[in-house]
Amino acid sequence: MNMQKLILILPALLFLFFQGTAVAQDNEPEMVDMNRTCFQCHGNSHYGVYIEMTDTRERRIMNPYYIVDSIGYMEGVHGTFACIHCHNYEYETYPHKASLKLEPQYKCMDCHGGDDLFAEFHFDEISEQVNESVHVKAIGDNFTCAKCHDPHTYKLIARDSTSMIKEIVAGNNAMCLDCHGDLTRYQLFTEQEQPQIMETHDWLPNQELHFKNVRCIECHTSVQDTMNVSHKILAKEKAVKKCVECHSTNSLLSNKLYKYKRTSDRSSGFYNDVILNEAYVVGANRNKHLNNISLLIFALTFGGILVHIIMRIVKR
Repeated sequence: MNMQKLILILPALLFLFFQGTAVAQDNEPEMVDMNRTCFQCHGNSHYGVYIEMTDTRERRIMNPYYIVDSIGYMEGVHGTFACIHCHNYEYETYPHKASLKLEPQYKCMDCHGGDDLFAEFHFDEISEQVNESVHVKAIGDNFTCAKCHDPHTYKLIARDSTSMIKEIVAGNNAMCLDCHGDLTRYQLFTEQEQPQIMETHDWLPNQELHFKNVRCIECHTSVQDTMNVSHKILAKEKAVKKCVECHSTNSLLSNKLYKYKRTSDRSSGFYNDVILNEAYVVGANRNKHLNNISLLIFALTFGGILVHIIMRIVKR
């Protein structure tokens, strides 16, 4: 390429580069201005504090449970909210009053309950189911939505049409393992000994494969027709343990994990869109045409053997 051609092409390349950069910046989430002050401390592992008695400033370690992923917050469902929409406005004053730690926090239903704007999410029905779940029965009112759904970073993974099944499974199971796989968090709710997940599921064949490809709630919740996800967590005695519940043409997965992807005809039990999304369930992914062809081949083979036997008898 000679110099003249390069000079002609260079402006066009620069234009495309800056256009792409501008689009990328437009797509990046922006932080609510009021939150910048909060994230100066709660978005970092250290924070600064002024000691009035000694007239000095110190850097101290932030409690890891009070650290919020600022990027995760901006990308989450509440990313456009100011911190004080959920937290007491007095937190704007620093240092914070010690008494604020003892104040009851807002609950999700304070905003989402009885609001037609959120009707598609069935929050009121979810609240009823949670109250009937094994967690509330064992723990009481201390078990809130935020115990599973981190309000700072929660995303609607399953409702995102671009999400792969394994992403949905990983995201959902992480909520369960936040407590059932973390002794410190587990002991916030009970003094009982923490059950070992692998041991309590020792009856399940191919444990690792199941944990990677299906959610805990597939076996530990009831089937719901009106919602994508049931929030009524059943007692362990009522959990699904029969393989045929999933590994059949009437797989319960069609009313749970794959419910949100009903874009193709599943009347025959053949989940085309699910297969394209890297999932395959033995016994559930059946094609009636292939089944019929298999039966035809079997019938022809059996018929050929029968004709052969008859011909040998006749020729004797």
